[in-house]
Amino acid sequence: MAGIISCEFEVFGIVQGVFFRKHTHKQASQLGLRGWCMNTTAGTVKGIMEGSPDQIRKMKDWLQHVGSPMSKIDKAVFSEEKSVSDYSFSSFSVKH
Repeated sequence: MAGIISCEFEVFGIVQGVFFRKHTHKQASQLGLRGWCMNTTAGTVKGIMEGSPDQIRKMKDWLQHVGSPMSKIDKAVFSEEKSVSDYSFSSFSVKH
Protein backbone atom coordinates (compact mmCIF):
# COMPACT_ATOMS: atom_id res chain seq x y z
CA MET A 1 0.00 0.00 0.00
CA ALA A 2 1.20 3.47 -0.87
CA GLY A 3 1.93 5.82 1.99
CA ILE A 4 -0.70 8.20 3.30
CA ILE A 5 -0.18 11.88 2.59
CA SER A 6 -1.81 14.76 4.48
CA CYS A 7 -2.25 18.17 2.89
CA GLU A 8 -4.12 21.32 3.91
CA PHE A 9 -5.81 23.50 1.30
CA GLU A 10 -7.51 26.86 0.93
CA VAL A 11 -9.47 27.88 -2.16
CA PHE A 12 -10.01 31.55 -3.07
CA GLY A 13 -12.57 33.09 -5.42
CA ILE A 14 -16.33 32.66 -5.61
CA VAL A 15 -16.49 29.50 -3.52
CA GLN A 16 -19.22 30.25 -0.98
CA GLY A 17 -22.93 30.04 -1.77
CA VAL A 18 -22.20 27.97 -4.89
CA PHE A 19 -22.27 24.46 -3.32
CA PHE A 20 -18.47 24.29 -3.36
CA ARG A 21 -18.27 22.34 -0.10
CA LYS A 22 -20.92 19.87 -1.27
CA HIS A 23 -19.05 19.21 -4.51
CA THR A 24 -15.70 19.04 -2.68
CA HIS A 25 -17.19 16.42 -0.34
CA LYS A 26 -18.53 14.42 -3.30
CA GLN A 27 -15.24 14.57 -5.23
CA ALA A 28 -13.10 13.71 -2.19
CA SER A 29 -15.37 10.77 -1.32
CA GLN A 30 -15.27 9.47 -4.90
CA LEU A 31 -11.46 9.59 -4.78
CA GLY A 32 -11.42 7.81 -1.41
CA LEU A 33 -9.92 10.75 0.46
CA ARG A 34 -10.49 11.48 4.14
CA GLY A 35 -10.52 14.86 5.88
CA TRP A 36 -12.85 17.86 5.93
CA CYS A 37 -13.66 21.23 4.39
CA MET A 38 -15.38 24.36 5.72
CA ASN A 39 -16.22 27.95 4.84
CA THR A 40 -14.06 30.66 6.41
CA THR A 41 -15.05 34.16 7.49
CA ALA A 42 -12.68 35.44 4.78
CA GLY A 43 -14.91 33.99 2.05
CA THR A 44 -12.66 31.05 1.24
CA VAL A 45 -13.05 27.30 1.65
CA LYS A 46 -10.32 25.50 3.55
CA GLY A 47 -9.73 21.98 4.71
CA ILE A 48 -7.49 18.98 5.12
CA MET A 49 -7.26 15.92 2.91
CA GLU A 50 -5.55 12.59 3.52
CA GLY A 51 -4.94 9.86 0.98
CA SER A 52 -2.44 8.34 -1.42
CA PRO A 53 -0.15 10.63 -3.43
CA ASP A 54 -2.23 9.90 -6.55
CA GLN A 55 -5.53 10.70 -4.78
CA ILE A 56 -4.07 13.96 -3.41
CA ARG A 57 -2.73 14.93 -6.86
CA LYS A 58 -6.15 14.39 -8.46
CA MET A 59 -7.94 16.36 -5.73
CA LYS A 60 -5.44 19.25 -5.98
CA ASP A 61 -6.14 19.45 -9.71
CA TRP A 62 -9.91 19.41 -9.05
CA LEU A 63 -9.64 22.14 -6.38
CA GLN A 64 -7.53 24.35 -8.68
CA HIS A 65 -9.36 23.89 -11.98
CA VAL A 66 -12.85 22.37 -11.56
CA GLY A 67 -14.72 23.09 -8.34
CA SER A 68 -18.50 23.30 -8.30
CA PRO A 69 -20.37 24.27 -11.50
CA MET A 70 -21.12 27.84 -10.33
CA SER A 71 -17.83 28.53 -8.55
CA LYS A 72 -15.07 30.76 -9.88
CA ILE A 73 -11.71 29.66 -8.53
CA ASP A 74 -9.07 32.38 -8.39
CA LYS A 75 -6.42 30.23 -6.76
CA ALA A 76 -5.92 27.23 -4.50
CA VAL A 77 -3.12 27.20 -1.94
CA PHE A 78 -1.73 23.96 -0.52
CA SER A 79 0.44 23.24 2.49
CA GLU A 80 3.51 21.10 2.14
CA GLU A 81 2.48 17.46 1.86
CA LYS A 82 3.51 15.33 4.82
CA SER A 83 3.52 11.59 5.30
CA VAL A 84 1.32 10.26 8.09
CA SER A 85 1.39 6.74 9.51
CA ASP A 86 -2.39 6.40 9.69
CA TYR A 87 -5.56 8.28 8.83
CA SER A 88 -6.74 10.97 11.25
CA PHE A 89 -10.31 10.90 9.90
CA SER A 90 -12.76 8.08 9.15
CA SER A 91 -14.22 9.82 6.06
CA PHE A 92 -14.42 13.21 4.33
CA SER A 93 -16.88 15.62 5.92
CA VAL A 94 -18.18 19.17 5.67
CA LYS A 95 -17.77 21.26 8.80
CA HIS A 96 -20.42 23.91 9.51
